[in-house]
Amino acid sequence: MNGHRGLPAGVHVRRLTAHRDDRGSVAELFRRSWEPAVDTAQWNVVRSRPGVFRGVHVHLRHDDYLVVLSGHASIGLRDLRRGAPTFGLAAVVELPREELSSIVIPRGVAHGFFFREDSVHVYATTNEWNPADELGCHFADRELEIPWEIAPSFVSERDRGAPPLRALQAQVDAARRMNPES
Repeated sequence: MNGHRGLPAGVHVRRLTAHRDDRGSVAELFRRSWEPAVDTAQWNVVRSRPGVFRGVHVHLRHDDYLVVLSGHASIGLRDLRRGAPTFGLAAVVELPREELSSIVIPRGVAHGFFFREDSVHVYATTNEWNPADELGCHFADRELEIPWEIAPSFVSERDRGAPPLRALQAQVDAARRMNPES
């Protein structure tokens, strides 16, 4: 199910159901049978403080599967896949804890995360993390056209010093020419 229109092709948001009773709740975070199928190779858990910004990053070798367990994340997306029907499309998906949801972010779609409050999220990757597959650009580059409504209080040194979108797009294009299957 992709309940959000206007997202890059291959990005899927799934509303997850929490079954509640007097003890608390249980929610399925992942099923291999769900579409799109995600074959995970690595799982991570991340804690972020309010005002933290992570990204903008793009991966050419793996897809991400992410669930915000507590807190609130605004996820900015920009499709960098030339030839994709949504190439150049930018969007923001809100993942608040009140609406437990998962998101699949395919390789080639740049993404950044802004945490509005103390947050915990888990994410899986379809290949093990490799720093060579962690390409990025500056989150505030106007050419990203991501409609952020944020004022980050903390951005890592690496992300603050990231190049502009044009440089990232050139890296993505060059990598695709060298390896068209990525």
